[in-house]
Amino acid sequence: MDELTLVLNEDPIWNFLIRFMTNLAVLVVIIWFIYYKYSKNRSYIFSFFQVGIMIFMVCFLLKTVDIKFGVALGLFAIFGILRFRSENIPVKSLSYLFTIIGISALNAMATFPNPVRGFLIFNVLIVLITFLLELLISKADVQKHRLTYNKLELLSKDRKQELLDDLTKILGKKIIKVEIRDIDIPKGNADLEVFFNTDDTN
Repeated sequence: MDELTLVLNEDPIWNFLIRFMTNLAVLVVIIWFIYYKYSKNRSYIFSFFQVGIMIFMVCFLLKTVDIKFGVALGLFAIFGILRFRSENIPVKSLSYLFTIIGISALNAMATFPNPVRGFLIFNVLIVLITFLLELLISKADVQKHRLTYNKLELLSKDRKQELLDDLTKILGKKIIKVEIRDIDIPKGNADLEVFFNTDDTN
């Protein structure tokens, strides 16, 4: 632990690499294992990763320039939001965007008396809070809808994603789960119950 702290404080190359890998690991957890798991929305994953990586890179380089941390964070937050201003983005996705901008900037520029312990506690807290909020609040955001569906060939397990995509196209909502209530083979239709997040639109 002491040797790693010494490396972070004295070796700029290792300092950059350790900070970068830490930030990348946190981004993977937040974007892939929390955001995507609960939203099932791939539309912003690439942009989230790119924004997080570039914010980290630029903020790390800004440490060599006399610029206040608050100015850097505010500047990139504005640019990040302006980047998506013309799209109809759910408020939750914008919240994730700001979280990604904030944590990337902090991982690049923040200093702690004990760097290893400080970064560990800081990043774990952010991830834990994000996960708990998503876990507790997302349940209230999920709505369900019953409908009659006539494409029985898509009800097999190996075509689950095709079924979700087709229902998303029909309803205009990002369907995250489907339950089969009844199948009427003579009539060629099925009674389905679909689940979607209230703040996600297709």
